[in-house]
Amino acid sequence: MKRLIVSAVFALVATCASAMPKGWTDDFEAAKAKAEKEGKLLLVDFSGSDWCGWCMKLDEEVFSKKKFVSAAQKNFVLVLIDSPRDKEKLSKKARKQNPELVKKYGIRGYPTVLIMDAKGEVVAKTGYRKGGHKEYLNHLASIAEANKPQPKKPASGKKTSSR
Repeated sequence: MKRLIVSAVFALVATCASAMPKGWTDDFEAAKAKAEKEGKLLLVDFSGSDWCGWCMKLDEEVFSKKKFVSAAQKNFVLVLIDSPRDKEKLSKKARKQNPELVKKYGIRGYPTVLIMDAKGEVVAKTGYRKGGHKEYLNHLASIAEANKPQPKKPASGKKTSSR
């Protein structure tokens, strides 16, 4: 009986720990810092993962695909801002942060996918699109190209001449 309880506890911990999909983060501030450092945009998925049918469809067809994640990470830091019915699926930080971000960005429907710069300014808005991960990547590529962050140049302290 003791082994059964211990096994159940380990299974529960493993399930909770794997709630965040691989390649995604729920830490918005850390994602902005990473985007700034790496010269990338943010792809922020506002989802209702355990109740929103279109969210589940977008995740199943696009966001959960390894090929999508690896390709998207070239231009984007992937952020999941989830609003599940079961709040226990969220980290303590996300339970506080996510409702604040939903309010700040005026999210009224799910899924809403916002493309942001490293400061958190929205540069494009999208959501579910037909066609699977390849079509979604093509769509994101056009957004990334139009909004490509300019890499920061270190200050050299030298003046340049106009000649």
